[in-house]
Amino acid sequence: MLAVALLLGLTQAASAQGAVRSVHGDWQIRCDTPPGAQGEQCALIQSVVAEDRSNAGLTVIVLKTADQKSKLMRVVAPLGVLLPSGLGLKLDNQDVGRAGFVRCLPNGCVAEVVMDEKLLGQLRGAKTATFIIFETPEEGIGFPLSLNGLGEGYDKLP
Repeated sequence: MLAVALLLGLTQAASAQGAVRSVHGDWQIRCDTPPGAQGEQCALIQSVVAEDRSNAGLTVIVLKTADQKSKLMRVVAPLGVLLPSGLGLKLDNQDVGRAGFVRCLPNGCVAEVVMDEKLLGQLRGAKTATFIIFETPEEGIGFPLSLNGLGEGYDKLP
């Protein structure tokens, strides 16, 4: 049941629904009560468009699970992304790694990473982040993401 609620919450968050609770730099905290959920769920969200392709967008969602035990970063990439290549992340032009896509929904394909203290610290300390998706094994598309307000917004997540 929790998985269903999280999936529904993800679908809603990915389509940028929910009330904007607060704004932190370039990030928004949005809250909503997904159908079947016990209470309101909030997420820190930013949506960006590729600099060279106005039709390709990416949504980054940072949230705490309903049981408050895990912190997740979910990234919703456009349909048509090459799934085996995963999602790349660079912080201040340094390669941090790749995450695999876990599922595709009508509004995009989702990569999910458990945010440990190391990753959170790297995100807080970095000036720039670039998420990279692949349409072919050789062709990556970079999505520059502002980290302005990420730490403050994360600290305010209920």
